[in-house]
Amino acid sequence: MAPPSKRAKERTVIGWREHIALPDLGIDRIKAKIDTGARTTALHAEGIEEFRHKGHLWVRFLTPPYHGPECEPVSARVVDRREIRNTSGIPQERPIIHTTLVIDGRHWGIDVSLTDRRDMGFDLILGRTAVRRHGLLVDPGRSFLAGEPERPAGAHLDIPDTPTGTDQATPGKEDS
Repeated sequence: MAPPSKRAKERTVIGWREHIALPDLGIDRIKAKIDTGARTTALHAEGIEEFRHKGHLWVRFLTPPYHGPECEPVSARVVDRREIRNTSGIPQERPIIHTTLVIDGRHWGIDVSLTDRRDMGFDLILGRTAVRRHGLLVDPGRSFLAGEPERPAGAHLDIPDTPTGTDQATPGKEDS
């Protein structure tokens, strides 16, 4: 048997379930299913509203209540709209945002689609494009190998304020 390649030696093994963080969205810890069969990462979001800010399309949405009884509103710039097949194979057009992923003590940017996953077993599916080229190898028979996520220093998203200083911009209207 040939010895493992240098590339194989540099890989970190993670499980099919891991605790990760999305600090730009205020999510310090969420249980994610690592799904190499899914191309794009999908995050459960409710009440998705689009609005314009300084000429760019943004979305406002609610994330699940990870640390309290209420959902927290979050805003993020839309970087794309993609047709993505849901778990039933039906195409859905979804907004795509870019955010920071934290796993195994490391962080990098990923694209995330927003969709209602309330009837699914996981609020977050981490797709293969989020983990490839980052030295991760998924062990489908093990879980929670990466440890608890740590928030990277300086991780934040510049979220626009509305003219009134509240988070109540009118969807489809231009914010300044």
